[in-house]
Amino acid sequence: MFKVLVLLLSINTLYAQEFFDADFIKKVTTLRDKALTDSTAYDITESLTTEVGPRLGGSKGDARAVKWAVAKFNELGFDKVWTEPVTFPKWVRGVETAQIIAPFPHEIKITALGGSLSTPKRGLKGEIVHFKTIEDLKNADASLVKGKITFISNRMERYKNGKGYGMANGARYMAAKYTADKGGIGAIIRSIGTDSNRDPHTGGMKSVNFNQETGEITLLKKGEVVPAGAISNPDADLLVNVLKRGKPVIFKYTLGSHWDGQYTSQNVIGEITGREKPEEVVIIGGHLDSWDLATGAIDDASGCGITMAVAKLIKDAGIKPYRTIRVVLWANEENGLHGARAYGKAHVDELNKHIIGAESDFGASPIYQFKSNVSDQALPVIAQMAELLTPIGVTYVGNNARSGADISPLLKAGMATMQLSQDGTNYFDLHHTQDDTMDKIVPEEIAQNTAAWIVFVALAAEYKGDFGFDLYKKQ
Repeated sequence: MFKVLVLLLSINTLYAQEFFDADFIKKVTTLRDKALTDSTAYDITESLTTEVGPRLGGSKGDARAVKWAVAKFNELGFDKVWTEPVTFPKWVRGVETAQIIAPFPHEIKITALGGSLSTPKRGLKGEIVHFKTIEDLKNADASLVKGKITFISNRMERYKNGKGYGMANGARYMAAKYTADKGGIGAIIRSIGTDSNRDPHTGGMKSVNFNQETGEITLLKKGEVVPAGAISNPDADLLVNVLKRGKPVIFKYTLGSHWDGQYTSQNVIGEITGREKPEEVVIIGGHLDSWDLATGAIDDASGCGITMAVAKLIKDAGIKPYRTIRVVLWANEENGLHGARAYGKAHVDELNKHIIGAESDFGASPIYQFKSNVSDQALPVIAQMAELLTPIGVTYVGNNARSGADISPLLKAGMATMQLSQDGTNYFDLHHTQDDTMDKIVPEEIAQNTAAWIVFVALAAEYKGDFGFDLYKKQ
C-alpha cells in the first residue's frame, strides 16, 4: 500500500506542474523556509493569552477576546474583518469542593464538567458505586445505581495521534445522563487526561438536546442529568484504592455551576481577498473561546495564532491568492460547537463556494503527517503539497481526512478538508486543565506548524480547480 501511494504521488507531482508555475512554487518554498524561524504565530498566541486570558463562552473574557480578535486582524493587515453573532445558553462555573467522608477521610481535587447543574449549596453526599467504564454503567441494573453517586475509573491511554481521547471520552460525555436515567444522584469520573498531576480536567458533558433540523437547543433539567465533576488522576487512583477495602465509601462534593440565561458572542472573521475568485474561499481557523481554568494556550490560542499568522505571512510575501483565504475564530466550541453551527447556518447558501478547509485545534507541537479528503482529480495538488512538506518532516498518509470539530458542519455539507496532524503525545497532559498556559508553547515548534500550514493554504488558494464537493456523503 505504501509503495502504491509513493508511486501515485510521484506521478501526480508531474501533473501538478500544470497547476502551479515555477515562480509561484519558489515563492512558497522561500516563505516556508522563512516561516521556520518566524515568531508571528507565537506572538499572536502570547498576545491572546496575556491580554485576554481565560475566555469561557459567555464570560467577560469572551467579550474581551472578540474585541481583541477584531483589533488583531486589523493590526495584521487583513483585507476584510467582521463578526457574526452566535447565541447560546450561558454556563457559569462556581464553587468546587470534594471529600471522601468514610471510611478514610481525604480532600479530593474536582472540577465541574461543562454544562453540569449545581449540587445543593451544602453539597451532595452519597455512597459511591464504582464502574470501570461508561459501558459498564450503561448496562448496569438500575437497582445498583439508584440513590448513589456513580464513579467511572477508566484511564485515558497516551497515543501520538491522540486516539485515546475518543476511546475514553464517552465517560465524560454520558456519565451524568446514564446516572440520572438509572436513578442515581450524582456522577464523578476520572479526568480524561494522560497526566499524573492533581489537576482535574474539565470538558463538556451531554447537557442539552440539539435539534439538527431546526437548530433548537433544549437544556437538560434536574432528573434528566445529575451534577457531574471530574477528579484528578491521582485522586481517582486514591478512590479506587479506598474502594478495594470492600467497605462502603461515602463521598461528598459541592458544585456551584449553573445555567445563566442566553448570551450572544461572535465568530470573528478575517480575509485575504482572492484576486480572481474572491467569492470562493479556503477556510481555516481555530476556536477563540477556552475553558476558564487557564489561559487556553494550547486549546486553542495557538490554533488562532497559527492560522492568523499563515494568512498574514502569505499576504506580506506578495503572494496574491487566486481565491480568498478566510480565517474564522469560532465562538464557544468548548461548550457545544455553537460558533461552528452558527457559521454553517449563516452561510448555507454559499457552502459550495467553500473550496477546502481545515482547523488547527490540537496544540502547537510539531506537525508530522497530513491527510486530505479531496476528489481524485485534485490528488496532483496534494502531491505537490507533499513534496513541499517532506523537507520539514511532514509525511502524507492518505485521502481520508476529517479535520477539526469546528469544520465538521462544513465537512458534513460536503466540503473538501485537510488534516495537518500535530504530535499529541503530551497534549492531554494539559488539555482542559489549569496548566494550559503560554509557557508550554515552544517557539520553534509553533513556527514549524506555521510553515506547514503555509504550504497547504498557499497552494489550495492558488489552485484554479475544484477539490471536490459532497465527499462526506459519498463515503
